[in-house]
Amino acid sequence: MTNIHASAIISENAKIGKDVKIGAYCVVGDKVELGDGVELKSHVVIEGDTVIGSETVIYPFASIGHAPQDLKYDGEESKLIIGERNTIREHVTINPGTADDSMRTIIGDDCLFMMSSHVAHDCVVGNKVILANNATLAGHVHVGDNVIIGGLSAVHQFVRIGDNAFIGGMSGVENDVIPYGLVKGERAYLAGLNYVGMERKGFEKAQIQTLLKVSKRIFDGDGNMAERIDLIAKDHANDDYVMKMVKFMQNRESRAMCRPK
Repeated sequence: MTNIHASAIISENAKIGKDVKIGAYCVVGDKVELGDGVELKSHVVIEGDTVIGSETVIYPFASIGHAPQDLKYDGEESKLIIGERNTIREHVTINPGTADDSMRTIIGDDCLFMMSSHVAHDCVVGNKVILANNATLAGHVHVGDNVIIGGLSAVHQFVRIGDNAFIGGMSGVENDVIPYGLVKGERAYLAGLNYVGMERKGFEKAQIQTLLKVSKRIFDGDGNMAERIDLIAKDHANDDYVMKMVKFMQNRESRAMCRPK
């Protein structure tokens, strides 16, 4: 049974699912769609063409779906899609897309956005991602599955972060982070692989050791990096974990890679 506090302001055009809870002083705009079981604690504002997936919980003073913080944005009807079972804590801000990209910001399922974290326009965030307190993604950032971004870290626009990567706290990430990578630093560098994260996800020790050897070979070996990556692709063509790293690097777009010191 849907439970809406008397002080909440809900547009008559908003789509509200079953068993939704909307607390005191929340505002839900015209084009908002709340899936079944969504809970807005209190003082939550959701605007724009925004879809919130089922069982997502949003805490006080979060601002979801308002216009992007982009001077080129000119009021285009862009969209924000947030998946299921996400937890969005206090003062989080998430913006929709722009005409410079796909017109969409997309967030997967089972993510945790801790206090005052920010997801900018045109970002694509995978499943089971954690942004710790005050972590921020600039525009057009793509984040894979099972990524953790430490508190007070900032990710530069257009950066890609591969699956199972870990960003240390207070890091400035200017370049792409390989899958399974661990980066840290004021100007983030690759400090190794995310052993703890991989172990928690059930990776076997032998597989972790293989990925470690491959990552060292990529960044330190004979020939140039492209040649080394091609050789690794031939040597490990049947290893899905290694090939995830290889394909990520082969698909590089605008940013360089975070490298070891």
